[in-house]
Amino acid sequence: MKIRTQRRKHKINVKTLKGVLLASFLLHPLQVSAHNFVDGKSVLPVSITERGELLLHDDEISYSNWDSLELVGKVRVVQYIAGRTSAKKKNSMLIKAIKNANFPNDRFQPTTIVNTDDVILGSGFFVLGKIEKNKRHYPWAQFIIDSNGVGRRIWQLNEKSSTIMVLDKFGHIQWAKDGNLTPEEVNMVISMVKKLIDE
Repeated sequence: MKIRTQRRKHKINVKTLKGVLLASFLLHPLQVSAHNFVDGKSVLPVSITERGELLLHDDEISYSNWDSLELVGKVRVVQYIAGRTSAKKKNSMLIKAIKNANFPNDRFQPTTIVNTDDVILGSGFFVLGKIEKNKRHYPWAQFIIDSNGVGRRIWQLNEKSSTIMVLDKFGHIQWAKDGNLTPEEVNMVISMVKKLIDE
């Protein structure tokens, strides 16, 4: 009887372990692409008062408070990105495709939100300098500094990463992904933006 009992316990333990492993496997992709965006809905409200949006006037850069309500009005590709070179490289292919698409500035605007709370130690001033340089090179684009990582916390985004959102002119999410986009996804985003602009 003792032997049978031990065998039964062994079978239960193996079955339990398999269940735990399966649950872990199924949950892993959700953790990799974690965010709380819902298609057809607006993003959860975010207000950035530390640094904020870069404004360019007579080649001088200033900062203004920024609120996610300002995403309404134009079709947008929003990139929320850690202030790291490794994160920047994740979706460089998409950024290049957007530049080459020459979308009309009156109906489309790319928005880049940089989380400078997520940078390599000691590189903060270098990151700010690069973003200010980008604003001068692409004045039609929107750049925002999130010094305290407010967006990452509220939108539940991964650290050290790059998240892409496609928004219609009403600020509603049409598509979102955290991490690297495949070439097929890049083409899909460009096609989606073209369609939204024409609506």
